[in-house]
Amino acid sequence: MNKIVLITGATSGIGLGCARKFAENGDKLILTGRKEQLLEEIRQELIAKGTQVLTLTFDVRDREAATRAIDSLPEEWSEIDVLVNNAGLALGLEPEYEGSFDDWETMIDTNIKGLLTMTRLIVPGMVARDRGHIINIGSVAGDAAYANGNVYCATKSAVKTLSDGLRIDVANTAVRVTNLKPGLVETNFSNTRFHGDTERAANVYKGIKPLTGDDIADVAVYAANAPAHVQIAEVLILATHQGSGSVIVRK
Repeated sequence: MNKIVLITGATSGIGLGCARKFAENGDKLILTGRKEQLLEEIRQELIAKGTQVLTLTFDVRDREAATRAIDSLPEEWSEIDVLVNNAGLALGLEPEYEGSFDDWETMIDTNIKGLLTMTRLIVPGMVARDRGHIINIGSVAGDAAYANGNVYCATKSAVKTLSDGLRIDVANTAVRVTNLKPGLVETNFSNTRFHGDTERAANVYKGIKPLTGDDIADVAVYAANAPAHVQIAEVLILATHQGSGSVIVRK
């Protein structure tokens, strides 16, 4: 059965990969992001391929805007089957004692509080209908801290804990919860982390074939389409020459 899938942060990277892969699966898409023009371009791309797409422009850090957006959904789009909590980012790569207060707040507000906002707005409907699936995009960084990753690693550790807690909370229902934990993925992630320093960002991927947004999207679609009695609780996805969050062999 085709599903209604809501993807946050759908304009690039893993979010865009998920949009395209779920579209290929025949699902209806609600795509959210901060950039209205990009959302419209993606909507037109997917509509041209026969996908039904609705877009919502808001920042997950803005709880009131998120609430208004979800409340505005037409009735035929309101029963969301899959929530992909993808919106997230890393900012800065400094020792904890030299970090930016603004960077910290942006990461915490997006990666933790934004995920919680979307969960709070959408999951009650899933519980009431006794069906649904939440796919949180965590990170290998949530398993163990790496040098200068401090606050970003902490936010992704929170994603793991929140995923585990939610899975326990909905265990009496047919709602499923998945935490996907990518390693090195070549998106605009590093460019964002280094505040637009493209040369420094490019160095992150030198000497190794990293994952792509499509690779993570493949796993998300697989988890969402597993048999109803199967819950893919957690998946760690690494590039072949990455051993952990801090071990990368470059050739």
